[in-house]
Amino acid sequence: MNLRDRLAAQIRAGGPMTVAQYMAACLYDPRDGYYATRPALGARGDFITAPLVSQMFGELIGLWAVEAWERLGRPNPVRLVEMGPGDGSLMSDLLRAARLAPAFLVAADIWLVEVSEPLRMRQRQVLGDQVSWARSLEDVPGEAPLLLIANELLDCLAARQFVRTERGWAERMVGLDEAGELAFGLTSAPLNRDAPLGAILEHSPGQEALGSALGERIARDGGAALLIDYGRAVPGFGDTLQALRAHRKESPLAAPGEADLTVHADFPAVLAAAHAQDAQTAHILTQGELLVRLGIGSRAEALAQARPDRAEEIERQLERLVSPDQMGELFKVACIHSQGFTPPGFEVPA
Repeated sequence: MNLRDRLAAQIRAGGPMTVAQYMAACLYDPRDGYYATRPALGARGDFITAPLVSQMFGELIGLWAVEAWERLGRPNPVRLVEMGPGDGSLMSDLLRAARLAPAFLVAADIWLVEVSEPLRMRQRQVLGDQVSWARSLEDVPGEAPLLLIANELLDCLAARQFVRTERGWAERMVGLDEAGELAFGLTSAPLNRDAPLGAILEHSPGQEALGSALGERIARDGGAALLIDYGRAVPGFGDTLQALRAHRKESPLAAPGEADLTVHADFPAVLAAAHAQDAQTAHILTQGELLVRLGIGSRAEALAQARPDRAEEIERQLERLVSPDQMGELFKVACIHSQGFTPPGFEVPA
């Protein structure tokens, strides 16, 4: 029985499920979930991430980590953690750039937080035995400052959806239509929030829980967490649930477990959850802003000079990462950090 049939049987037995429950099953079901069985990254897969666009992305994140370590007082050890590390490209590029600071590499205790066994296998091929793996942040040892990177992780954390109707708020659910096919429906929900008729409110308990966990960890042990994703810099409404397969959007109900399901990151909610744990939070930047501040223009120029035959390709990669009409504006960057520490790139302009 495939995932679609199992979900239909579950709905017949227990009633409709929330969008968050449906999304979590499609992504993480042990037998048929997308990340559990068939994650497809890259140009020939279902979607492409910034580390796969260009090595410059991971290299600059590596320099960010080194500078953050310096500003933290060069702690030894420091837990260098990546959550949702994909195929390992970002960490590989990060560590290559960090060779400029050998003392940092000596101090770094490197961990990858990954729940997907197929992706763990790819990461081992890229990174070998220089890293350790954990299934959750809680499994990463504490009692040392944390430097954590999470690129396109928040969008994979399931969200509930609420719709403002003429009768008040209703929660969007996944049920069955008369033909027995998966279909969206509504059930009344006790929300008290002003919104125009038809507005859709998304709430991700998983995103907020991660913000809280990072805030608690950083407030206790020190350090910083850099969160990069497409999403909102200010609270707002909208239906951002989407399914991607072969770089094309399709209905989220079309093929459970066979497409990547995402929602936009709710950065204000994540940072509020971290702040509630006494961590500090920096103002939200766009990806383009951070990369420019970290010197991506100079890095692109150096690469083009070293490889003139690839100069046009490098220029296209730069444009894709920082241009407002590509990844530069849609993708935001947030930072959770300890007291008395200004994370690199987040300095307030004079």
